Amino acid sequence: MAPLKLNNQNLSQISTAGQSQVKVPAYPRGNGAVKEGIVHIGVGGFHRAHLAVYVDQLMQQGIMDYAICGVGLTPFDATMRDVLRSQDHLYTVIERSAKGSFANVVGSINSFLFAPDDREAVIAKMAHPDTHIVSLTITESGYYYNENTHELQSEHPDIQFDLDPANKQPRTTFGFLYAALERRHQQGLRPFTVMSCDNMQKNGAITRHMLVSFARLRNPELAEWINTKAHFPNAMVDRITPQTSPADKTSLAENFGIEDAWPVVTEPFMQWVIEDHFSDGRPPFEKAGVQVVTNVHDVEQFEKHKLRLLNGSHSAIGYPGQMAGFSYVHEVMEHPVYRKFVWQMMQEEVKPLLPDIPGVNIDEYCKTLMDRFSNPTIMDQLPRIALNSSGKIPQFIMPSIAEAIWVTGPFRRLCFVAAAWFRYLNGFDDNGKPFNVDDPMRDELQAKARAGGTHPAEILSIRNLFGDDLRGDKRFIQEITTAMEDIARDGILKTLPKYVD
Repeated sequence: MAPLKLNNQNLSQISTAGQSQVKVPAYPRGNGAVKEGIVHIGVGGFHRAHLAVYVDQLMQQGIMDYAICGVGLTPFDATMRDVLRSQDHLYTVIERSAKGSFANVVGSINSFLFAPDDREAVIAKMAHPDTHIVSLTITESGYYYNENTHELQSEHPDIQFDLDPANKQPRTTFGFLYAALERRHQQGLRPFTVMSCDNMQKNGAITRHMLVSFARLRNPELAEWINTKAHFPNAMVDRITPQTSPADKTSLAENFGIEDAWPVVTEPFMQWVIEDHFSDGRPPFEKAGVQVVTNVHDVEQFEKHKLRLLNGSHSAIGYPGQMAGFSYVHEVMEHPVYRKFVWQMMQEEVKPLLPDIPGVNIDEYCKTLMDRFSNPTIMDQLPRIALNSSGKIPQFIMPSIAEAIWVTGPFRRLCFVAAAWFRYLNGFDDNGKPFNVDDPMRDELQAKARAGGTHPAEILSIRNLFGDDLRGDKRFIQEITTAMEDIARDGILKTLPKYVD
């Protein structure tokens, strides 16, 4: 039987068409059947595997006031617009693990607006009384956040364009948010909640500061209204979502009988911890398994666990793993010595530095991470997790090293990871095969790495990445230098056993 085109008309047939049953929306869809309470900017794989799935679960429970209107701001979003429109805004989430694959058709995205077609329509949608939340997955670059000054990149040409009152057709997320909030203020409406779903520390606080900074340059009075009345909850998000491949579409058609032009592949695990800080109401996210906490401190506790354990372990897998010639995360975890190294780094060096969270068992979390990293069906590529390393190693590895210095705790394995990254920056694996170092600071990092050779001083001199607590600690310098020398001489896999008990 030929696969069925994904659309509203075929839903009932799709649920039983393939070799395995498919979960489909059991709720009504379309105009009049639901209210679009969330406008989401940046409809990519992560959004469709995360927030949209949580909202779909709520809609399956009959909560119909928070369907999603997706928004694309850039010309690159035209493909997503066309795919979703051709499928009545339905798409398939394929969850894969060693236990098998499961497919769910998600219907929480009810419509899609493509800003280059009609920018006014986007502003009007955000300003509509039914819109309670505008959520974002726009990647770090979309925030125009200066990592050094922690201020808005106000001189950026796109920001300058949107700051000009004569320009009524915004280009940036902040231009659209400002225009919509200005309209709501004029209409006497509450401001919507601006909810960042990007994987950034203090994502809500950064979003607030950037938007208020933008607004102050346009209208200080409106900026004060936004700052005092609008809410920007901080959140921690987690779900591994690799890029969809042609093989994924073929597999979906063969195993589940669905013709979907852009399904999402992901893991069974997902987590979302969010601060209960909303300015115009919110869905009962708790009913879908979201951990709603009282304040930003609670979010930061969960976030610290994730950054140090999940992201830190990803760094331990990604940079040395690519140096050793591996291609995928699960391949690294199949190597018995490497697997033991990751576990021992988490348990013996990272875990003792983490805060206790009531109801959270760190050992169980570590075991869950090991299972996730070992999932052979996700095919998570090492270059994906190695992207933008200058923003990762200083966040995920160095803070644990700095705390270990402070308490004189063990940190040999963490130093090995940092040393491997320093070597990785040269752009050649242990066999001399070149690879691309995809990083906004690549030129500076590579120059420092090549100048420093097997000594860390050159790279550690980059003051916007590393502090004096690292540069000035003799124990750390000795440990990382030894690791760099061993890796340069013997390679990753021959050096690794020295770091495993």
